[in-house]
Amino acid sequence: MEYQQKNKGKNTQTVNKVWFITGASRGFGRVWATAALERGDKVAATARNLSDIADLQEKYKENVLTLELDVTNYDQVEKTVQQAHEHFGRLDVVLNNAGYSLVGTIEEATINQVKAMYNTNIFGAVAVIQAALPILRKQGYGHILGTSSNLGHVVLPVIGYYSSSKWAFEAIHESLAAEVKSFGIKVTIIEPGAYATEFGSQASLKFADGLDVYADFKAKFFEGLQQLERGNPEATPEAVFKIVDAEHPPLRFFLGSHNLPWIRTAYAERMATWEEWETVSNAAQG
Repeated sequence: MEYQQKNKGKNTQTVNKVWFITGASRGFGRVWATAALERGDKVAATARNLSDIADLQEKYKENVLTLELDVTNYDQVEKTVQQAHEHFGRLDVVLNNAGYSLVGTIEEATINQVKAMYNTNIFGAVAVIQAALPILRKQGYGHILGTSSNLGHVVLPVIGYYSSSKWAFEAIHESLAAEVKSFGIKVTIIEPGAYATEFGSQASLKFADGLDVYADFKAKFFEGLQQLERGNPEATPEAVFKIVDAEHPPLRFFLGSHNLPWIRTAYAERMATWEEWETVSNAAQG
């Protein structure tokens, strides 16, 4: 069945969608790009190194367009999004998945390391969104997905800067959702818990130089991380498809079973603290 737009600016359903995916060489980007192609969708798959996704082109032929993209190169972002749109004629799903984690305490990481991570995790994602919005607005439909994390709500030590990038990522997408709703554009933040993807590999991590004073603390932290039960990334595509196929998708969606209990506890503790100090807070109103 061919794509049919039912009502411009309202609900649009597609049997076969066109995806634009950043960070498609590994992790969730690779899993979801492959799954979308397997179900008959078309995918503009991007990666910093074209050779990392060349096999997708070989296997899926005309259903996939592989493009080299460094999301920190904003001119390249603009050209790549345009190229994908020109090739397929439309963009239904724009998925910002590119990102990495900076590992180090708040004291250890340098300002330049933090800036570099934000260039990819935040500014790169914003560049893709800004390049895609004129296209989606003209279409009168589209769905922007952003791969965040449960760390967009809670924070772990040693990866505090990475967590902070996800808090910023969440705020940007929540604001975006309100701003583009009237154009028929949907926004969903996907928030995975711990999964057995390549995200924890050396290619997805950058390490700050360590200070001896934090050595014991970090050793215990990494030991604790090893104990985490990690989900199977191959079990996730159907959940993502339900999101992109929904008439009214959620703004936020937890991926995995461990997130909600953790977040419930964290927010209960926050509420308890705010309420404990409510009298002092109210007195400061003047």
